[in-house]
Amino acid sequence: MSKFYIARKEDMVCSYNEDGFGCVELLADSHDGSVHNYKCYLKAGSKVAPKMYADKIVLFFFGKGKGYVTDQTDAYPIEEEVSFYFPDFDKNVYEIHAIEDMEFVMAVVDMYPCDWEDFKESHLRLPYFRPLSKCVKYDQDCKGPHTTSWHVLNSKQLGHVILGVVRANGEGTIEKGHPSVHQWNYCLGDSDFDMTVDGETVHHVAGEWSFIPAGPDHSLVAQPGKEVFYVWFEQFTRKDRDFIVKPDAE
Repeated sequence: MSKFYIARKEDMVCSYNEDGFGCVELLADSHDGSVHNYKCYLKAGSKVAPKMYADKIVLFFFGKGKGYVTDQTDAYPIEEEVSFYFPDFDKNVYEIHAIEDMEFVMAVVDMYPCDWEDFKESHLRLPYFRPLSKCVKYDQDCKGPHTTSWHVLNSKQLGHVILGVVRANGEGTIEKGHPSVHQWNYCLGDSDFDMTVDGETVHHVAGEWSFIPAGPDHSLVAQPGKEVFYVWFEQFTRKDRDFIVKPDAE
């Protein structure tokens, strides 16, 4: 397996359908198949009702453009900030409406038997919508002193995945490898930063997507005057209930 994979903006070529919606899978075949990620495009004035799954988690990361999500419970505005929507499997029909041209990522994640066991005991109430301003901020020693981080989805709230956001100017995240966790990154805003994985550095800009398999040290850091702004999305590699372990227990 490679140290990392990256989907450039020019690689994200999709065709719009007659309803103004386009979708392209991101970094297909770079993973074991339990997670599929799609970059989605919706033209202003259009709407889409994504495929619903009874047995998979679906996560939406709205990164660009104004719109709103409607379901049988409520309507949720997507305005000037990054927002997130997690539907209730196949139980609540929903649609995404674009006021402006929109770009967003849809992640589709398998649920394992242990996920269902945890879900039965306790889980995030679905459907779930959060703009970034309503998410909890936190600090971490692997991030710069002026870097802001937000929790969006914590461990065991919804399967083997966790989710957050990082934003800073002129600094970012320098992290030791996590042997039990795969990580994907969705670049937002005016992102213009360097991603280094196990000593190899590439440049990352807004709209791009990357995948760092579990294991290597990695950093996502902007130079002075530049922005680092990304959603990080992680999946624990273990498929049993005891999947949160310290690295020395690997």
